[in-house]
Amino acid sequence: MLRERVLVYGTLRRGGSNHLLLEDARQLGTLVTEPLYRMLDLGPYPGVVPGGETPIHGEVYAVTPVEFRRLDALEDYPRSYTRERIATPWGPSWMYLYRPRGQRWPEVPSGDWFHHVGLQRVRRGRGAR
Repeated sequence: MLRERVLVYGTLRRGGSNHLLLEDARQLGTLVTEPLYRMLDLGPYPGVVPGGETPIHGEVYAVTPVEFRRLDALEDYPRSYTRERIATPWGPSWMYLYRPRGQRWPEVPSGDWFHHVGLQRVRRGRGAR
């Protein structure tokens, strides 16, 4: 079965409140992206936008078409998030990018959602990413 690769950086990471959606997916490894983004604190979850100088910390998974559709639904793709392919050691992977629509959000300077909020809040949090 053909699998897509996807980089997750928020509540979909192992230990996050939405990781259940990836429980049957194959984790390929962890990754820190090139410093080309900004991570935003949207409250219960992060959003990443291009055009910054922050490396994003995440995990790369191989997902089935069904799992990928579930991720798209969670991320409200293509309305709230779009996707772009980025290079990873496992081949090109999709990364969800937030569409802020003029709203201003606090930044996460570390680019690491778990470090920013602490694992306890991530487990309690609701929402995507």
